[in-house]
Amino acid sequence: MIDVRKSGAYLHEGKFKSIGEIRQTFSDKEISEAFKGTMTYSVLSAHSVSGAYKGEPIHIRFDAIASHDITYVGIIQSAKASGLKRFPLPYVLTNCHNSLCAVGGTINEDDHVFGLSAARKYGGIYVPANVAVIHTYMREKFAGAGKMILGSDSHTRYGAFGTLAIGEGGPELVKQLLGRTYDVRYPEVVAVRLTGNVRHGVGPQDVALAIIGAVFGSGAVKNKVLEFIGDGVSNLDMEFRNGIDVMTTETACLSSLWITDDKTRDYLEMLGRPDDYKEMRPEKLAFYDGAVTVDLSEIEPMIALPFHPSNVYRLKDVIENPGDIFSKVEKDYVAVTGADRPALRLTDKIRDGKVFVSQGIIAGCSGGTYANIAAAANVLKGADTGNGAFSLSVYPGSMPVYLDLIKKGYLSALTEAGAVIKPCFCGPCFGAGDTPCNNGLSIRHTTRNFENREGSKPSGRQIAAVALMDARSIAATAKNGGVLTSAADVDYDEKTEAFRFDEGIYEKRVYNGWRNPRPEENLVYGPNIRDWPEIDPMPDNLILKVAAAISDPVTTTDELIPSGETSSLRSNPLRLAEFTLSRKCPDYVSRAKKIKEEADAVKNGVIPEDVRFVLEKTGLKLFGTTALGSVVCAVKPGDGSAREQAASCQRVLGAAANIAKEYATKRYRSNLINWGMLPLISDEKFELDDLIVMPDAKARLIAQSSFSCYLLRKGKIKKITLDAGVLTNAERDIILAGSLINYYAENAKKED
Repeated sequence: MIDVRKSGAYLHEGKFKSIGEIRQTFSDKEISEAFKGTMTYSVLSAHSVSGAYKGEPIHIRFDAIASHDITYVGIIQSAKASGLKRFPLPYVLTNCHNSLCAVGGTINEDDHVFGLSAARKYGGIYVPANVAVIHTYMREKFAGAGKMILGSDSHTRYGAFGTLAIGEGGPELVKQLLGRTYDVRYPEVVAVRLTGNVRHGVGPQDVALAIIGAVFGSGAVKNKVLEFIGDGVSNLDMEFRNGIDVMTTETACLSSLWITDDKTRDYLEMLGRPDDYKEMRPEKLAFYDGAVTVDLSEIEPMIALPFHPSNVYRLKDVIENPGDIFSKVEKDYVAVTGADRPALRLTDKIRDGKVFVSQGIIAGCSGGTYANIAAAANVLKGADTGNGAFSLSVYPGSMPVYLDLIKKGYLSALTEAGAVIKPCFCGPCFGAGDTPCNNGLSIRHTTRNFENREGSKPSGRQIAAVALMDARSIAATAKNGGVLTSAADVDYDEKTEAFRFDEGIYEKRVYNGWRNPRPEENLVYGPNIRDWPEIDPMPDNLILKVAAAISDPVTTTDELIPSGETSSLRSNPLRLAEFTLSRKCPDYVSRAKKIKEEADAVKNGVIPEDVRFVLEKTGLKLFGTTALGSVVCAVKPGDGSAREQAASCQRVLGAAANIAKEYATKRYRSNLINWGMLPLISDEKFELDDLIVMPDAKARLIAQSSFSCYLLRKGKIKKITLDAGVLTNAERDIILAGSLINYYAENAKKED
């Protein structure tokens, strides 16, 4: 079904060939420069201000950037503190995350008012609440062949249009707003070759889950760019391609690109943007750092069971043998989280050999496309979802999609069957809408199914589970009253009327201030919107105390800072920080605060007793300034969301570093750096209250990235080495300054 090749591959005449075969046709020079034959090279080289060379740093300026209402307040506040005068490129502010979350009184709408005032003052584009989800709007209005777009959301993926789009934490958008560049080492590129055509009942989520299941565990495409090529691409319409593409984030890749063709051209013309099309294909010879071959004809309906999109099974196998599979998932959960957590129960969903689920959700940038909802309507046409515990909710991705589904009768068919049609909203994807009941099992065509992301709270002994499926099989399950069912086993009309985009809603409701800033206008602040607290620069000597030691194989950003009800607080750094690690390490905040109190004493010259013990036993003397900070230790932190708050909340509480065996994503490591925290690497297994003394930390950071340290644990001292990995000069300077905000403030003083 899927073949994963980690070694290099040369593409010529649509086939992967060996170096021996390539040498029969191409010169050594042509072979050495074959990496330039990828579509990725053509896009990156056109956007890098310093050229693009394999393995070397590149410095990117994007064509447009985008944020939603969880992230744009902090980004604009940071840019303003760093000297922002106007938006130098199109900046889209959507309101699709906090538009229904009624937490904290008026604070959600206060953020929206702030966003509109910022769009007016600085010249931005403001999409009101419930008008469109961020990625649907960017597809409809900005994605185009050869472009690059940066978003403060991890699912920023518009590769099916030939757009290289990247999701990052807010500080990377701040850099673009201040005329700086996005700095990254030229990424490896992996070809994803599609062949064949999909079967009856198979949708884009099925293909995406199959790919995620094949590559995530091995890290085969981590931080790389995926290029979708092959004859199979032409068999997929644009909506199908978009549905696969948006899920590539869950492979841990950096970005994605697809070849473009007549279907791309026709779709862009339908969107009213024919000039944004150009043909994109690999050159005559292209070198890829790996290759994934997907035979679409062999893909079956799939399901990702809790608690990761890579926990993939054939839906058929789960339906036929739920007992063994569910038992395994339950045992795996206990093995990872421990027996003290609320028990995950899936086997009790089995009755008379059938699996009964609590709810179905089709929503957001992955599920809420026109084609997915229309297909679900065809499956449910004339049917009945039943009046029992099962419910089905459908969220179109934008009002133009919503309007056309109304005109074509698809929403009528869904409503008549018992589905509830809801606004354009991302909430079900991150726990701010349709939270299942305790011990519930929800099936969703959304992007993620991480533990507690759907809204349950282990601290309250509440736990629910989400399984990811395609809209077609969710509709088939709804048709069967909530009994888990594959769309492959249901007869329905697979043909749907083509989507027709009507921009009238956007013309009436979207504020477009691009190239028309109004600097005389003021930003409008609600009482919850707060500036970032002051952060100190890096001291000469650094002392770390472990406030959290996480042994899970992977730690997601949802575990570092929960989504859902906390989302409304993201414009208030101090209030949000109170939730840091609350669902993974409930005592972290109190521990971090206690360490911060010790840190304040160190500032005043009071050396803690355990630090004095290390100095006395080792004979070590600390010259210059010394500071104490907390540290989070984990095996592989940062999988999932791009949210900068996963790092900034730790920083607000006094954290100075993370220590990991490896970092799950480039974007989380960047978030740590941009908030002035050392992204340290070590194979050491740390424990709570471990003390790490890092003499001459500042000098070592300037000269290198390796730190000789002393570890104190239960009265015993051990010498260890910590490493910060490869850092650019700018990244070093940001850490030395204490944060990106400090770094820009220092530069502004120098310029003055």
